[in-house]
Amino acid sequence: MITLAAKQMLEQEIKRSRFVAAAGRADSPEEAAAFVAAARDAEATNNCWAYRVGDAYRSSDDGEPGGTAGRPILAAIDAQRLDHVAVVVTRFFGGVKLGAGGLARAYGGTAAACLRAARRLGVLPKIAARVRAPFDAVGAVYPILDRYSAARGAERYGKEGLELDVEVEAARFEEIRAALGDATRGRAKIEPREP
Repeated sequence: MITLAAKQMLEQEIKRSRFVAAAGRADSPEEAAAFVAAARDAEATNNCWAYRVGDAYRSSDDGEPGGTAGRPILAAIDAQRLDHVAVVVTRFFGGVKLGAGGLARAYGGTAAACLRAARRLGVLPKIAARVRAPFDAVGAVYPILDRYSAARGAERYGKEGLELDVEVEAARFEEIRAALGDATRGRAKIEPREP
C-alpha cells in the first residue's frame, strides 16, 4: 500500500477563485473524518473532500453541483493508486463561475497536483493478532516476535500464562505462526484478532 508520509498543502488560483488542497494520511474512516474536520475553513465558500481507506471511501461536494468536486477528488486519489489518504479542497469564490466541467477540473486538478507534490510512504499490510503462551514457553516467544519486527501491545498474565496483543506483517503471518510453534513445540499460538 502506498500512502502519504506527511501532510501536504497546495494552493492555486483558477479564474480568480483560490483553491487550497490539504492531503494527509488516514488509517481509518474516523481518522479521515477528523482530518476533514481539521482542514475545513469556515471562511471558505466550499470545503469539498474525499478519502479512501482500503475498501472504505466517501466524498462530498459541500454545496457544489453534484459530482463536480468530491468525485473528482476521489478520482485523483485513485488515479495515483494511493490508499489511507484524505484530501480536502477548499474554494474561495472569486466571482467567475466555472461551470460543471470547470469545477470538476479545478477540484480534481488541485487534488491531483497536491498529491503529486506529497512525499509517499510504502506501508506493508498488517494483521492485529494475539499470542497465547504458557509460562514455560514465554522465553521463546519474545525473540521470535523481535525477529519478525512485531509491534507489541497489551500484555496480560493469567492462570494459563501470557496473552500478548501484537501487530505483524500480513504476508509473514503464517511464517510467524510456524516459528512460534516450532520454538515452543506447539504450545505458543498466534491468532488474528479484531483491531
